[in-house]
Amino acid sequence: MMKSFIKYALTLSFLIILTIPAFSQPEDPDAPTPFGFIEVLIAAGALYGGKKAYNQRKSNHG
Repeated sequence: MMKSFIKYALTLSFLIILTIPAFSQPEDPDAPTPFGFIEVLIAAGALYGGKKAYNQRKSNHG
C-alpha cells in the first residue's frame, strides 16, 4: 500500500513539475513559439518507449 502511494505521489509531482513551464508566455503574444531539435528528440523517445511498452505488453498477454 505504501509503495503504491509513493509511486502515485512521485508521478503526480513529476507531472505537476512538467506543466509549470506550459504556463509561461512570451512577452509578445504574436511571437512564434520556439520549437527546437530537443523537443523533436523528446517526442521521438516517447514514441519509441511507448512502442516498446506496447510490444512488451502485447507479447506478455498473447
